[in-house]
Amino acid sequence: MSSAFDDNEATGDGDLTDLLGELRVLLPASQLLSGFLIAVPFAPGFSRLVGSEQHIFLATFIFSLISLVMLSGPAIQHRLIRPLRDRERFKVVAGRQMLAGAVTLAIALVLVTQLVLSAVMGDTVGNIAAAALGALIALMWWVLPWWLRSRGHV
Repeated sequence: MSSAFDDNEATGDGDLTDLLGELRVLLPASQLLSGFLIAVPFAPGFSRLVGSEQHIFLATFIFSLISLVMLSGPAIQHRLIRPLRDRERFKVVAGRQMLAGAVTLAIALVLVTQLVLSAVMGDTVGNIAAAALGALIALMWWVLPWWLRSRGHV
């Protein structure tokens, strides 16, 4: 029985399969965060959020939903337009969507860190933790791959 992605392997082109596999790693994080954020307004203490916290929550929720849409888009598009006539173009578009989804997921992760830790430990700790997480994401997701590629290590 053939899978939905066997056509990529038959041509020796694993890039599309790799991209869809990478999306399978990012998508659960976005789904989990979105699910958590959907439940938050129904929690007893949500009504005590003040103006700036409400804005941070709203921005977090919106970025989380955008990441969910962007990260699920390539898999759904791949299914709907099969067979692919222009595989290279699809990979470029899907790769851009994945990166846009990763950026919005990173923003949502930083914002939710600030929101949660500010509520638990205070604004100073929340802001420091959010900045530290943002720096870690920038380092691991963007700087390290760029550095490894520029050095020819990958």
